[in-house]
Amino acid sequence: MRSASRAVIAIVLACQCAAVGSGRAASAYPERAIRLVVGFPAGGSSDAIARIVQPNVEKQLGQTLVIENRPGAGGAIAMGIVAKAPPDGYLIGLGGAAGLGVSLGVQENITYDARKDLAPITGLASVPFILAASNSLQGKTLRDIIAMAKQPNKLALGHGGNGTLMHLASEMFNQMADTRLELVPYRGMAPVVTDLIGGHMPLGIVDPPSAMTAIKGGLITPIAVSSAHRYPGLPETPTFAEQGLTDFEAIGWFGIVAPAGTPGDVVAKINSAFVTALNDPAIVERIRGLGSDPMPMAPDEFSRFLESEARKWETVAAKAGKN
Repeated sequence: MRSASRAVIAIVLACQCAAVGSGRAASAYPERAIRLVVGFPAGGSSDAIARIVQPNVEKQLGQTLVIENRPGAGGAIAMGIVAKAPPDGYLIGLGGAAGLGVSLGVQENITYDARKDLAPITGLASVPFILAASNSLQGKTLRDIIAMAKQPNKLALGHGGNGTLMHLASEMFNQMADTRLELVPYRGMAPVVTDLIGGHMPLGIVDPPSAMTAIKGGLITPIAVSSAHRYPGLPETPTFAEQGLTDFEAIGWFGIVAPAGTPGDVVAKINSAFVTALNDPAIVERIRGLGSDPMPMAPDEFSRFLESEARKWETVAAKAGKN
């Protein structure tokens, strides 16, 4: 009996020591540089925002934040890397809807389950979409576009890539307006804008960071904004809802995640660093200057947001099918 009791005591003490050690390790975090894997190309809006907050986040954490761009599959390639990383807080990711499980219903060959394999940390930024037209297109209102697009093979619309929210927003437009637009995927929004300017694509779903220079320069025409309210940068451009599609609303967004199983206090430290940065007035001004809005959230709030977005787009993705 005595030996059995001693064995039990030894096990309890070992567990307590392990717990203390784990707590100390988490408390000491971070002790080296942190990698932020960005699921989009260098120079894009999400990459630009990551680099805007980078110095402030580094200041909060006391370590270097190394940004690595791993674009592809709407950000899912980068999120796959994060999902398979050790859950120690030293590799985190920046992803959008496709990579974070909201629109994976329209993609194939995804190697992870975003809900099970990723831990939400915080939102980063949000941005509305703009339905823009080539100046060579005769229609200049949403009513004109819908009338033309009800004819099969009449109009094409470029978007930023299969599985992205631009893709789903385009599908939702076809579904809600009962149109037959041919949806053409591009590798990002910059080439969509280029083809709109050149008259090679009649319509595109783009965002302000990629399109505002062309719009302000009169090179392409904004038709409608996808947010619930008019975009401050384009106060004369009405929303989809104002032009008859009353339930049409879509915003693009990016967020920060870690591998599932990352200790809660490590997640809290990363969250605090990003939220502090996103609330800094100078950073807010710079992000809004790119046409986006900061989106700081607590981890549980971001988790609920992801679930809400997934539910919202589920029907659209199911109708869109696999691509």
